[in-house]
Amino acid sequence: MSMYIAKSRSIAARVLDGEMVIMSVSDSMLFTLNEVATEIWQAADGRTPLSQIVEDKICAKFETSPETAYEDAENLCRGLAEHGVLVISDQPIESAR
Repeated sequence: MSMYIAKSRSIAARVLDGEMVIMSVSDSMLFTLNEVATEIWQAADGRTPLSQIVEDKICAKFETSPETAYEDAENLCRGLAEHGVLVISDQPIESAR
């Protein structure tokens, strides 16, 4: 099953000192993303499957196996989705455009 991810509309995000900082408007939680997580965040367009994001952005830049990278990315995305930072779907997310 494919996973598509898109940035939530109820967040504020900025790059500070080279790190992506995201605040969830719904619960005021603050998230600081590392370099790998920032790559995933920036590619979360709702149209590109997570597997392609991992292949194109993570495996191409970092030394990791595709299986491990995808598993880690999926866990990251599910965690961020629990806090309303990302939206996850098994279909492309049209509202992300």
